Amino acid sequence: MPMHIETLSLISAIQSLALAVLLWAGTHGGPGAARTSLKLRAGALAVESAGWGMLAAQAWLHPAQLLLGGNALNLLAQGMSVVALRMLLGEPLRWRVVLAIGVVGWLGVGWLGVVEPDYRLRVLWGSAAILVDIGLRMQALLHGGLRRSSRARVALLAMCSLSVLLLLWRNGQLWFDLNPPANIMQPDTANYLYVLLSGMQPLFLSIGFLLLYSETLQRELHLLARVDALTGVKNRLALTETAAQLLSQAARVGRPLGVLMIDADHFKSVNDRFGHGGGDKVLLALVGSIRATLRASNVIGRIGGEEFVVLAPDTSLDDALVLAERIRETVECTPLLVDGHLLQLTVSIGAVAGAPGEHDVKGLLQRADAALYAAKRAGRNRVMAADPELVRRALSVS
Repeated sequence: MPMHIETLSLISAIQSLALAVLLWAGTHGGPGAARTSLKLRAGALAVESAGWGMLAAQAWLHPAQLLLGGNALNLLAQGMSVVALRMLLGEPLRWRVVLAIGVVGWLGVGWLGVVEPDYRLRVLWGSAAILVDIGLRMQALLHGGLRRSSRARVALLAMCSLSVLLLLWRNGQLWFDLNPPANIMQPDTANYLYVLLSGMQPLFLSIGFLLLYSETLQRELHLLARVDALTGVKNRLALTETAAQLLSQAARVGRPLGVLMIDADHFKSVNDRFGHGGGDKVLLALVGSIRATLRASNVIGRIGGEEFVVLAPDTSLDDALVLAERIRETVECTPLLVDGHLLQLTVSIGAVAGAPGEHDVKGLLQRADAALYAAKRAGRNRVMAADPELVRRALSVS
């Protein structure tokens, strides 16, 4: 059965349109940027389908219409795919660069197709524009290094590499073959293979895009499960995981890990006075005050209610006490305006330092909590160290 460029193009058009519909139907879930990127990728497939449709309907089109319209749709689809991928990866969109590539590519193709016809140069010019778009995709996929790339990124990189090889093969065939085809519609084995392989690319690239989209959703869910919904700091789960990681790092470098357990004093009276909405505002302000005193390497998390933990790598007990006192003074000296009323908030803090080689996260947090309890018993609005005897007494009382 003989092959026809029109038939292959029609199959590619139907396939691309079906993929566009499927991707669009899958945009109901997920974070905003990821969902938008999936819609944009679906739109690119719809545009690509229109381009293949023009090639399939070439018998009813003027050659100039096919040339200018088909290439415009192809370059537009390429650009939309680049922006969609970079959006999904959280990279700068570079849409101005993409737009410039599309415009320059289309003008060059139009000039070499209508004004000064030269099929080989026209294909070379269009291929160069597409190669730059592929380069923008690969640059985004390689961000952070190949070793850190996920399976979806590696799959997409492989697809991009195959697209590059396909373009190089087509141009090489045009320039070095003794009898190259005069245009894409000419019955020729090289044209058949190029159209067939080009038509298969949307399927494989869409599979890779969906895999990457799935990884993005999983990563977002992982993060959401470890963030306190009110304050935006780490929750108990994330804090425990981070403490275990920092303890392991401290053991490797032989340095202590400072831990502060912080609790807002008399917070029940805040809720009684201002309601839980006002209490939430106070907690947000408290987190802001604590963060203002921390270094970039310090970690803050909320373990429940009005109780927070600060993890301070490479911090001895003495340094932890200095940090705790700075936090206490900052909170005390920062009046809060809640519903038109000034509120003077104070905190009690228990400080402890994990010794190099220590791996017991639970025990470390219990010692910090015991020191906090001792600070509460001593009158609140103060800092207490996790002295062994003090901790023993606090634990026995609790």
